Amino acid sequence: MNAIDQIIVDSVELAREAAQETAGDFGVGAYLGARVEQGSRQATHFFECPHTGYHGWHWAVTMTRAARARYATVNEVVLLPSEGSLLAPAWVPWVDRLEAGDVAPGTLLPTPDNDPRLEPGYTGGELAPDEDPAEWAQTRAVATELGLGRERVLSRVGRDLAAQRWLASDSGPNSPAAKQAPGNCLTCGYFVRLSGSLGRLFGACANEYSPYDGLVTSIDHGCGGHSDVVADERGIRLPDPVFDTVHLDHSLFD
Repeated sequence: MNAIDQIIVDSVELAREAAQETAGDFGVGAYLGARVEQGSRQATHFFECPHTGYHGWHWAVTMTRAARARYATVNEVVLLPSEGSLLAPAWVPWVDRLEAGDVAPGTLLPTPDNDPRLEPGYTGGELAPDEDPAEWAQTRAVATELGLGRERVLSRVGRDLAAQRWLASDSGPNSPAAKQAPGNCLTCGYFVRLSGSLGRLFGACANEYSPYDGLVTSIDHGCGGHSDVVADERGIRLPDPVFDTVHLDHSLFD
């Protein structure tokens, strides 16, 4: 090692003073060694950071020396992590940060631009008031099914994603409850089919005693609250006897 590099390497105390000035209350711990940049008048001294919130971090003080200078000078002081250091989680953009179930009361979830789950709806026009009431009602039913009056409706992609999500959920065909159920939802009297194309596979449970009450279930899902489940033995309520032969009639002894 030449004399110039040795001067920089030996400037440990100067590096410590620079680290302490920058660290403040964080403190500067034991000296960890130096890294010499080959072919340059530069070396980096490393010190422990004793702060409890920065376990595994260390202070790095880079020293340099100008040509023909007799003393080294401080180039920069930084706090760097090492392997196993406590680090903050990677930054996630807001558009990717929201997860299912994060929307709480009072939370507004803006619809993304060009959301593939949606497609334009049809606002339509006002129906003529003098139309036949029966025809008007039928037209309104068809219009509602087509999405008239809504700016956006569920696209095919949105329906497919919803179907995949529901089938893979606890109300799908592969849940433990479905595998032990005495029958599937399709044959249950509490099962209410959805309208539209999703109704071919899904409906809603209307059994207040079922854990799936009010939830979307697949037709091949099932639970112990199936309407065909009956008790093996049912008690029979006997009518009151015509003649009471158990109790005494006190009127006989008056």
